[in-house]
Amino acid sequence: MNQASIVPTDTFEPRQIVCLEYENTRLYAEVIQIVTSRQICWARPLMLATMDIYCSPGLSTDNTVYDLRQGADLLLPLTLFSAALDTEVIPLLMYLDTPERQPPDKAGVNKQLRLFVRQVCDAYPQAFKAS
Repeated sequence: MNQASIVPTDTFEPRQIVCLEYENTRLYAEVIQIVTSRQICWARPLMLATMDIYCSPGLSTDNTVYDLRQGADLLLPLTLFSAALDTEVIPLLMYLDTPERQPPDKAGVNKQLRLFVRQVCDAYPQAFKAS
């Protein structure tokens, strides 16, 4: 995603899964509420995933999908989000619930989310300016 996309405020509904993409990483989150007066999306993060097309051949999925379901909610500009497709989200959610998967390292997961949000803020400062 080279530029933040413009999304009509009536596009998203509570409980809908949305995606915020930056470089080779996607944040998938559940919409809690849209604050139309401020063009803000209150979102509950589900996972942070590095897209497979950018992964090196030896990189495992454990290193590229971070479970964010127990983390804090985010308030981010609505224009940064796009609707997520079921075909991309469902396999990732199923992967997060596989019994063989190791429990996530909360400190590492939180660090990855903070880094991603910081990169998005730095890349799209105009989206964060008060209107």
